[in-house]
Amino acid sequence: MEWDSDSEESGDEEGFGGGGGGVLPFLVEGNAAPAAPYGLVVTDALEADQPIIYCSSVFEVVTGYRADEVLGRNCRFLQCRGPSAKRRHRMVDSTVVTEIRRCLLDGKEFQGELLNFRKDGSPLMNRLRLTPIFGDDETITHVIGIQFFSEANIDMGPLPTIPRTIDRFCSSFTSAQPTRAAGRNFYRGSCGLFQLGDEVLSLMILSRLTPRDLAAVSSVCRHLCELTKNEDLWRMVCQNEWGSETTRVLETVPVAKRLGWGQSARELTTLEAAAWQKLTVGGPMEPSRCNFSACAVGNKVFLFGGEGVDMQPMNDLFMLDLNSSHPEWQHVKVSMPPPGRWGHTLSCVNGSNLVVFGGCGIHGLLNDVFILDLDSTMPAWREIFGLAAPPPRSWHSSCTLDGTKLIVSGGCDDSGVLLGDTFLLDLSIEKPAWREIPVAWTPPSRLGASLSVYGGKKILMFGGLAKSGTLRFRSSDVYTMDMSEEAPHWSCVTGNEMPGAVNPGGVAPPPRLDHVAFSLPGGRILIFGGSVSGLQSSTQLYLLDPSEETPTWKILDVPGRPPRFAWGHSTCVVGGTRAIVLGGQTGEDWMLNDLHELSLTSYIN
Repeated sequence: MEWDSDSEESGDEEGFGGGGGGVLPFLVEGNAAPAAPYGLVVTDALEADQPIIYCSSVFEVVTGYRADEVLGRNCRFLQCRGPSAKRRHRMVDSTVVTEIRRCLLDGKEFQGELLNFRKDGSPLMNRLRLTPIFGDDETITHVIGIQFFSEANIDMGPLPTIPRTIDRFCSSFTSAQPTRAAGRNFYRGSCGLFQLGDEVLSLMILSRLTPRDLAAVSSVCRHLCELTKNEDLWRMVCQNEWGSETTRVLETVPVAKRLGWGQSARELTTLEAAAWQKLTVGGPMEPSRCNFSACAVGNKVFLFGGEGVDMQPMNDLFMLDLNSSHPEWQHVKVSMPPPGRWGHTLSCVNGSNLVVFGGCGIHGLLNDVFILDLDSTMPAWREIFGLAAPPPRSWHSSCTLDGTKLIVSGGCDDSGVLLGDTFLLDLSIEKPAWREIPVAWTPPSRLGASLSVYGGKKILMFGGLAKSGTLRFRSSDVYTMDMSEEAPHWSCVTGNEMPGAVNPGGVAPPPRLDHVAFSLPGGRILIFGGSVSGLQSSTQLYLLDPSEETPTWKILDVPGRPPRFAWGHSTCVVGGTRAIVLGGQTGEDWMLNDLHELSLTSYIN
């Protein structure tokens, strides 16, 4: 099943693909789902017992229940073996039912597998996905259920009638005849969902789905497919899922504009178009350097400081405009530059301000903060004298929250002692002040870790050189913190330092430090490069979705030309669709004119 299909043979009004069946779009990354039918139901969450107000013809044909038999009822009747049964069948997993009830009460999405029964009593496995739809007042107004049906190989004993199997699904569907109503084809005259009107349906229900769910809904019928081709609808869906800051950035990316929101959502979700390419840029970067820091502002890459010859700390600023047909490094002339440094961090806040923190200067470690307004007619660095500043440090981790808050964690002090504290500086207020985030438990102290933001207000720490007793080891542990909580605390996704910690599924990245991690739209984290034990570098890409109930590492195989070496480098995400890798050590040389780009979307000339 295609994300958007223009084919006239893609189905009838109430179903695609030769009878309403299809493949649930990109249900599992990198793997095609089996060709089995799936249905759609919508319930009214504002009514008692959440009655069904719409069911697709796929649901009718597979289950054997007509729409007029299910509208106004709760979906739990599928847990009973046949219409005459009054109780849930004993083979239905009660723990799954309890989890469904809990998710609906908490307003959370549910994904799981549950035993259901057709009208004739034959068993049916239902891989179910329930998505709550919220109104403007954050009240749940509807619940959309997508059912991915497959045969249940369970001996249930004799049946009163011959069961209808999935193999007979297509022929059963084609025998159903639509009736005409208001210019549309409706099966059996029961389509309460469409009585809402296209504008209400789009704005109040479809716009609140995830990109994956909207793609699935588009395959239910021809009319929904037409509704989901609207670019404004896709923009609303992307903004709800990725946040306004990400969508604002994507609007400035030429490639994303040419692709459109629907295609961009598909490619950034499936990563099917991701590819490496080598970029050779002009302009001198003199003097040569390492241990610099870089970040992106719009479609421009900025590089500050670094370690020059004989460990000389540097304080100059360079810019690379990737929108140019022939990108070249340009020296940015600004007044009142900060003291030279290396092992620092460079971040972007408020859309157009560069922020430098910490690092190693000519007289030792630093804990100062400098900010540069790139929109100023006469750019000049300005020191921020925040109260209660963190201890001086280098090789720390940092990220920005809400585009206005700088978060700093870990690193090492002047004597080489590893640090494990976390500080926040709100740069949106007139007089910024540092605030240490008090936690009852902290991950082992470390340097060279990565700090990423996902899900809007959550941060993820990965890897680094971590303390373990009196020793230090490279780490592959993952820790998260939800900054939206009243009392934020570290949670251990994987690692052995916290009771109850378990390892995510999949093949985990080897322990490393000095790597990079960047957030993809939708909250997934991509890990790349770094110093790996026993190896000089690692260019394999690893993907993790920390929001999953059971996070699972995935290896992302990407075509093209990745960097040959991937440590001692810096990486920044440009426009949400391109990761630019600059630097990296090759023998004794540091390469700054040979860049590598990981493009997450396809190019359109």
